[in-house]
Amino acid sequence: MTESKINIIRQKVWAAKRKALDMCISAKMGHLTTAYSCAEIVAVLYYEVMRHEPHNPKWPERDRFIMSKNHGSLMSYPILADLGYFPENECMTFMQDGTRMGGHSKMILEGIDFAGGSLGIGLGVGCGLAYAAKMEKKDWWTYVLVGDGECYEGSIWEAAMFAAHNSLSNLVAIIDRNRLCCTDFTEKILRLEPLEEKWQAFGWDTVEIDGHDIKQLLETFNNIHNTEREKPFAIIANTTKGNGIDFMSDAPLFHGIAPPEKEVARAVAQIEGVRI
Repeated sequence: MTESKINIIRQKVWAAKRKALDMCISAKMGHLTTAYSCAEIVAVLYYEVMRHEPHNPKWPERDRFIMSKNHGSLMSYPILADLGYFPENECMTFMQDGTRMGGHSKMILEGIDFAGGSLGIGLGVGCGLAYAAKMEKKDWWTYVLVGDGECYEGSIWEAAMFAAHNSLSNLVAIIDRNRLCCTDFTEKILRLEPLEEKWQAFGWDTVEIDGHDIKQLLETFNNIHNTEREKPFAIIANTTKGNGIDFMSDAPLFHGIAPPEKEVARAVAQIEGVRI
């Protein structure tokens, strides 16, 4: 992967974060900090890793993406629009009456394969998709983005056992390890560490990486695809909730809200400042 290609993806990440910020400012709500922690992950998947066709969104051979931490769907919308799944101006209908872009995704929107809400269900759906592909001898993959706080849900571990038992080597779970839930840090609420070892104990191959490092993300996905395996794969992606806006980064109680009106200009200036 050339540095120029990495810079192109960085530029795409900046543009998606800028659009997501505008969407939240307009709606006066939205899970902006959650979206920012997974921005690079979602961008790398859609722009470089997954096989998909924006002008044929139901293409049977496409790879599937499940946003299990579904309040992070805000980050998917500007990326899907940029790829041509729907007009970019539709993004500004975010969370308005009659919109197809809710705070949680709806499958009536092109490019969306999962409609979520309650945490803990996306990995099970991903297991079903991966199992179906395996039964039908298809070569498409399923990628599931899981929140670290979501790992408190027992259904995540039930799905993890199912995946390992059925050797779903075509399934990748990316755990967005931003260490911050709705109201406080995960290790204060209920300790998750050692998280990588827990996924290993459930029968998964694992790796821990910097979830904001585009080069590292690309190399990790390439290694997964180029290595013969029999196990599902879990990526523990260390991230920062609200990454890019200082007063919203690693800050409890900014979950699900737009920047306060008095801080909008500051937020915009900081995101503008990271443009390549």
